[in-house]
Amino acid sequence: MEQGLQTKAVHTSHPFNPTTSVSPPIFQTTTFSAENAEHFYEMATEPRHTEFYTRYGNPNHQQVEATVAALENGESALVTSSGIGAIFAAVMSQLQSGDHVVAQRNHYAATTVLFRDVLPRFNIDCTFVDNTNSDDFVAAIRPNTKLLYTETPTNPLMQLTDLSVIVAMAKQHHLLTMVDNTFATPINQRPLELGCDVVLHSATKYIGGHHDVTAGLIVGSKTLVEQIWRFALVSGSVLSPFDSWLLLRGLRTLGLRVERHNQNALALARFLETHPKIERVYYPGLESHPQHELAKAQMHGFTGMLGVDVKGGYAGAEKMIASLKLGIRAASLGGFETLVVHPAAMWSLQLTPEQQRATGISESLVRISVGLEDTPDMLADFAQALDQV
Repeated sequence: MEQGLQTKAVHTSHPFNPTTSVSPPIFQTTTFSAENAEHFYEMATEPRHTEFYTRYGNPNHQQVEATVAALENGESALVTSSGIGAIFAAVMSQLQSGDHVVAQRNHYAATTVLFRDVLPRFNIDCTFVDNTNSDDFVAAIRPNTKLLYTETPTNPLMQLTDLSVIVAMAKQHHLLTMVDNTFATPINQRPLELGCDVVLHSATKYIGGHHDVTAGLIVGSKTLVEQIWRFALVSGSVLSPFDSWLLLRGLRTLGLRVERHNQNALALARFLETHPKIERVYYPGLESHPQHELAKAQMHGFTGMLGVDVKGGYAGAEKMIASLKLGIRAASLGGFETLVVHPAAMWSLQLTPEQQRATGISESLVRISVGLEDTPDMLADFAQALDQV
C-alpha cells in the first residue's frame, strides 16, 4: 500500500541510518577511511559514494535526499548548500555555449540575475515570457532551445504556470523542463507526477522550516541527477553534514507544518481581501484569483505565501509592516514565524525600479510568509497594523 506523505517524511530515511540511534548521528567528517586498496578504489570510483569524501556524498546527505525523492515521487535527489546553488548546478550542467533557454518573466530575484546577467557571459541566450500565457512559451522556442524553466507559484505575485501544458510542449520539441517548487513544497504540488524532468527547492524555506539552515535540493531521474552531481562536484555547492541533519529534522514535520501554513494563509487572504486598507490580494486559494481553477487542478494545497497591495503606496506598505507585532520584517520565507517584506525595497539591488514595474512589483506590494501562529492572533495582528495605515 502506498504510504502517505507525512509517513514518508518520517520513515523514508531509516534504512540509510547505519546505526541503531532513532535520531541519526551527524557524520561531521570531511573524509572516510578505507579498509584496503580495493575498498578505497570502490569508494573513489563509485558515483555519489556516501563514505568517501563529503563533497562527493555523506550519510546525512543521503538521508535527506532519499526522503525528498520519496516525497516528490522522483528516482533520485541531490542536496546543495543553497537554493540558488541547486538552480545553478541544475541549469549549468545541462547547457553549453550556443544554447537557448525559455524562462518566466517573474522569478526569484537571484534566478532572474542568473538568466539575465550570467548565462549571456557563457553565450547562452534566454527569452523571458509571461508564464500565465502558455502560448508565449511556444512562440519563444528556437531551434537551439534546450530548456524550459518555470517557477510556480511565482515570487511574489503568486502567478501559476500550467505545468501540464508546458510538459506537452517540451515533449513535442524534445526540451528539458525544470520547475522551482519552493513555494508549493511536495506537499502541495509534485511536478514530476505531471511529467516535468527536474524539480528544484530552496530547502532554506519550507523544507528546513525553522529559519536556521540554508540549503537547496534537486530531484529527478537517477541519470539526470548524476549528471548534475558531476557538475556540482566542481562548482562546489556542498552542504555540511550538520545542515543536512537539520534539514532531515525539518522534513519530519513538513506535512504537519505545511497544512497549518495553508490554513493560516487562506484565512489571512480572505480577511485581507475584504479589508478597506487593502487594494488587492494575490493568493491562488482565493476564488478571485484569475488562475484559481488551475490551482485547484494542479495543486493539493495553496501554500503559505501571499502578496497584498496596501493602500497608500510605498508609505502605506511601510506603515503596515512597521506596525506588526507578530509579523517580522525579514527576508526568506517558509519558517515557523510570519515574515513580511517590502519587495520594492528588498530587491532594489537585483532589479531597477523599471524592471520591478515590468514584472508587476508595485511600491505598495507586501509579501507575506504566513507562519504557524494561532489564526486568531495572526489576524488580530494584521488588523491592528492596518488600523495604523
